[in-house]
Amino acid sequence: MQISLPSPLLLDAGLASLLEAKGHNLDHSLWSAYLLKEEPQSILEAHVEHLQAGAQIITTSSYQASFPGFIEIGIDRKEASEMMLRSVELAVRARDLYIQKHDTPIWIAASLGPYGAYLADGSEYRGNYGIRRDKLKAFHRERIEVLLESEADFFACETLPSLEEAIVLAELMQEYRRPAWVSFSCQDHEKTNEGQYLRDCVEALDAFDEIFAVGVNCSPPHFITALIGEIKKTETNKQIIVYPNSGESYHPEDKSWSGESNLQTCRSWTREWIEAGADLIGGCCRMLPSHLNEMKIALND
Repeated sequence: MQISLPSPLLLDAGLASLLEAKGHNLDHSLWSAYLLKEEPQSILEAHVEHLQAGAQIITTSSYQASFPGFIEIGIDRKEASEMMLRSVELAVRARDLYIQKHDTPIWIAASLGPYGAYLADGSEYRGNYGIRRDKLKAFHRERIEVLLESEADFFACETLPSLEEAIVLAELMQEYRRPAWVSFSCQDHEKTNEGQYLRDCVEALDAFDEIFAVGVNCSPPHFITALIGEIKKTETNKQIIVYPNSGESYHPEDKSWSGESNLQTCRSWTREWIEAGADLIGGCCRMLPSHLNEMKIALND
């Protein structure tokens, strides 16, 4: 199944970042997915806040949701499935609340974080998991099969550090004939966090019609323009998606961030990325609705 979204579109920002800003403690192996059990209303409210800031695509709180992750904290498979589906149900409720007063289309992306997110040790910023390919595919397959039963419009295969994991997910999307975007976490202006050239990754994904957009997320904003340029060097006709982090540095050993986020640059960055060829733009870690407001202004200029 191949789709094409209107362009440009604004994605949401960092869901977990907003929840933390609201005072929720996400120092947990399940990250924001933990609130699916403890405080689902907080996730609903965060989605609504992103929509009010201008987001046209909202991403579910299932990024770090997996059967092994839930089972390790004592949640059985039945409840784990219910919680994964709840992540989409909350996004659907937020969309329905919003469109009661706003006549605009809203899309829902079911988030699939990398295997490294389950490890909860910052592996999505390194790759090289040391796991067999068949086990990697089985890990992703079982949660995809749950989310196939949801009302999500498509999947977001995000923060992938490696080409191998991207291909595994693309093969699954092809098997189930479901649309998805694939976005990589990148270490510099041309390579993924595991070290592959982004343009090579894009070329490898070009054969998968189900992958409608390719790009970069949770990478510093000052790399994004060059990374868009790397994608444009290929012959792909897929849409380009970018949603960087704030530019602060993540420290996986204590799950902290350092550095500064410059809200004022969001507007100029967004204009630059559109001019470079980006179709779908938003924010990832440490990006908030206030950043989206600036991006929205740039998109409407």
